Amino acid sequence: MSDISAAFVRLHARLAPVPFVPEVHLHQADEPIGLWELTEGEFHSAQPPPFWAFAWAGGQGLARYVTDHPEVVAGRRVLDLAAGSGLVAIAAARAGAAAVRAVEVDERAVAAVALNAEANGVRVDAELGDILDGDAGDAEVVLVGDAFYSEAMARRMLRFLLRVARAGARVLVGDPGRAFLPRDRFRELAGYDVPVPEALESVRVKHTTVWELNPGLPGAAR
Repeated sequence: MSDISAAFVRLHARLAPVPFVPEVHLHQADEPIGLWELTEGEFHSAQPPPFWAFAWAGGQGLARYVTDHPEVVAGRRVLDLAAGSGLVAIAAARAGAAAVRAVEVDERAVAAVALNAEANGVRVDAELGDILDGDAGDAEVVLVGDAFYSEAMARRMLRFLLRVARAGARVLVGDPGRAFLPRDRFRELAGYDVPVPEALESVRVKHTTVWELNPGLPGAAR
């Protein structure tokens, strides 16, 4: 991670427990809208929104599930895709995963993942890049928290996840009812009522579901 990105994370977010997964501490923004406006104002065309600064509902639900069901990841190689703060990756590492790789397209998110992993005393390999046109490497479990927030992202994500699932990886997704999740491709594993920042979600609690991808469903995208 770059020193500049790490300094930005430390300056604009403070270490605090995650509301629904208090076992994990993350660097989180106290005032969401201020940071969002700051990054949009300075880097509107090049810098992604500061998704890394918040514990989104899908990630919280998926991290809770992994924490409560460590057998899902224990002893396995795990990929956390669109990792944001690294919450899900950290939960997997704490649950005994053999190795955890967290991939993000935002350099500041990569810095946040590294700082958060260090703060929680676990190892996570934070990586900058877009791998959606490729594969999951040697991952045996792929975890995705709250990534179906736009139609374009959902289409790319589904194609990637179907590819890696058909190659043998188990795919779990945490989603708080985003419009673009193709629910007919998944089976439900668990449901939670997750506390969220009202400034971002317009509510204080979002019902969040943990899903498992079924790659063999008829008509699935190829």
